Amino acid sequence: IAQLMSLIINTFYSNKEIFVRELISNSSDALDKIRYQSLTDPSVLEAEKDLEIKIIPNKDDNTLTIYDTGIGMTKADLVNNLGTIAKSGTKSFMEALSAGADISMIGQFGVGFYSAYLVADKVEVVSKHNDDETYIWTSSAGGSFTIHQDDDAEDIGRGTKIILYLREDMTEYLEEKKLKDINQETFAVHRISHQTSG
Repeated sequence: IAQLMSLIINTFYSNKEIFVRELISNSSDALDKIRYQSLTDPSVLEAEKDLEIKIIPNKDDNTLTIYDTGIGMTKADLVNNLGTIAKSGTKSFMEALSAGADISMIGQFGVGFYSAYLVADKVEVVSKHNDDETYIWTSSAGGSFTIHQDDDAEDIGRGTKIILYLREDMTEYLEEKKLKDINQETFAVHRISHQTSG
């Protein structure tokens, strides 16, 4: 992981907005998974009936939050999907980059989540799966992470909230117009709502 993070953080890459596309794509997949589950078991939607993605800029905290009411992740999912990228995708992606591939191909290797570090110093993922409690995964750009339960955390019912603590030079991603422009270029079949920054 540390090697991948270092590669992403230190890459001079002008098209940093791919992080929005990658995170929305992940949210969209999470919504598809819960929708598919609900076809055979409608009770999976009881905790949260609305299936949506919200993009919430906060200029006061310098954070950008992408929140979906999809399937969510258990504690084990957080460790396996975000914490240990011992997956083949990491190695393949790094090999492709050294062979001259474009960083925008990151999603094809299953590690698109890490594009968040193109713009953020720290990422916090709050997730609630129907089969588990709410857990918070946190990692700064260094590569190590923590997972904890927070009884004081906002109850999200079901889904995942990704909070990006933006680097000082990335505040343009808190501008509503910028986010809407990026989103219009991003194909999404789900309802995506933009909230204005407070």
